[in-house]
Amino acid sequence: MIDKLEAIKDRFEEVGQLIVQPDAMADMKQFSRLSKEYKDLEKIVEKYEAYKKILNGIKSAKSMLETEKDEEFREMAKMELDELVPQKDSLESELKQLLIPKDPNDSKNVILEIRAGAGGDEAAIFAGDLLRMYQKFCEKQGWKMSISDYVEGTAGGYSKLVATVSGNDVYGMMKFESGVHRVQRVPATETQGRVHTSAASIAVLPEMDDVEIEIDMNDVRRDEFCSSGPGGQSVNTTYSAIRLTHTPSGIVVQCQDQKSKLKNYDKALNELKSRLYAIELQKQQAEIGAERNSMIGSGDRSDKIRTYNYPQGRVTDHRIGYSQHNLPHVMDGNIQEFIQQLRIAENAEKLKTGQLD
Repeated sequence: MIDKLEAIKDRFEEVGQLIVQPDAMADMKQFSRLSKEYKDLEKIVEKYEAYKKILNGIKSAKSMLETEKDEEFREMAKMELDELVPQKDSLESELKQLLIPKDPNDSKNVILEIRAGAGGDEAAIFAGDLLRMYQKFCEKQGWKMSISDYVEGTAGGYSKLVATVSGNDVYGMMKFESGVHRVQRVPATETQGRVHTSAASIAVLPEMDDVEIEIDMNDVRRDEFCSSGPGGQSVNTTYSAIRLTHTPSGIVVQCQDQKSKLKNYDKALNELKSRLYAIELQKQQAEIGAERNSMIGSGDRSDKIRTYNYPQGRVTDHRIGYSQHNLPHVMDGNIQEFIQQLRIAENAEKLKTGQLD
């Protein structure tokens, strides 16, 4: 581990030099990339420097015990060891966590898709509840959510909704939400008071940059149409909405939230790239096998990942067997603890299989 930490420290110092060079400062993309790398490495280097100080302290205390005859000094050395050894163990654990390879997509913004599943009108209403939960969660994180396309349910909620979420470490936190979310409650439309089970699926896709995936635009059909829903300012009175159809894959995306036809086109194209990237990523994971077999972060939409049980006021994540008995609190956007527990489980799994940088 020390060799890896020394290599990281060398790279940290190298990036520190590169970031102040005129050519790096003149290229905003390069400067942004180097700045992010510097910030990420800095966290590890700071912990490593503290770890080295503790190792030196332990070495000095042990040396004193071996050579010192004075009982008072020997007692001081023992007390220092009793204090430093637990600190060493704690820092070692933290450094191992920091050395776990990060998903390169973790820092990206995301395309969030919510679809009503089994359960008819109640599923669409539940999809709307999940949207509000994520909106509140995004507000707490200081993220921005922008809805680009939606189809309303006949009794409320949404049968389908697509949004972009931008901010810091969005995909790194939201990726655990991909899968089927199940609700158990008495629907507003139920006259007999019976508990029904309905579902909605969540897909979280990392937003792609232009350089990361290329599309042959000859394979993409572009259609323009009038926006629907709340408008004003010519949003739903002109042909500003854009629909893109990728012929080889059959993927269809559309955006209708902007007045500008060009802005809608850019957002739709970005979503198309993200969906195509997700397909390729899924193929890679299927070939690798390990990620697909993992309970954590598989993102398979067929997985029932979480149940929201209203009669018992309980929310359970089935991947890790973790429950909270404060459902209203969770639906108010407080899903951070679920995400934290899933991150811990994922890191523990990586440590178990020796996946260190």
